[in-house]
Amino acid sequence: MNPNDANQSAAATEERKLLSGPHPRGVELIHAVRIFFEFIRGFRKLHFVGPCVTVFGSARFKEGDAYYALTREMGKRLAEVGFTVMTGGGPGLMEAANRGAKDVGGRSVGCNIELPQEQNPNAYLDNWILFRHFYVRKVMLVKYSYAFVAMPGGFGTLDEIFETITLIQTHKIKDFPMILMPSEFWTPILNAFRDTLLARGTIEAVDLTLLHVLDSPDEAVKRILQIAMGDFGLSYAPPPKKRWFFFE
Repeated sequence: MNPNDANQSAAATEERKLLSGPHPRGVELIHAVRIFFEFIRGFRKLHFVGPCVTVFGSARFKEGDAYYALTREMGKRLAEVGFTVMTGGGPGLMEAANRGAKDVGGRSVGCNIELPQEQNPNAYLDNWILFRHFYVRKVMLVKYSYAFVAMPGGFGTLDEIFETITLIQTHKIKDFPMILMPSEFWTPILNAFRDTLLARGTIEAVDLTLLHVLDSPDEAVKRILQIAMGDFGLSYAPPPKKRWFFFE
């Protein structure tokens, strides 16, 4: 077994143990301390990367797929207007977004995750960090971003969309845009929301307006700039200075 395989196995075992129910208080304390330091490591690593736009998407679409090409163009357009492109750091559409940013000399970062099936960071990252816990990783993917773009994906992408849109719906974060691309992939899912969730009153009509279904990267960037810069006052200010007493 190579060292990476051993790390993946250890991470999976630790996560299963944490989520398997109550444990002795000392064990729970050790888990809590490890999670705390994972947060601190993420804060230190990502403090100077922004402002970001996070692009969610499947690891399963490869180069040559139309979704890969669309996501690469999305990453390119975001970088051209000054955003750092943040992804989960893996292959597929995450790679495509990071690659698009690097195509035009933009900034590209990734928040990778240790999995039993190893997910290596893609080759188009200026900066990346490896997390053991999904929930810590998801905080980082949200914390530094002024907008979110969801490309086609599976359960992982849906999980990221639902958690982020719930934070927006409940005003835990500002109403930063959540853009779904392209419409042909997401419209059937949104129709199911209308036909079932909205019809049964589990969401309100205004909740669906938080999701912007678009097809054009240019249109998506225009919407992001309108909301992030127009409504929330994001500007091209100088980045925060590094401080020697924080060992930065």
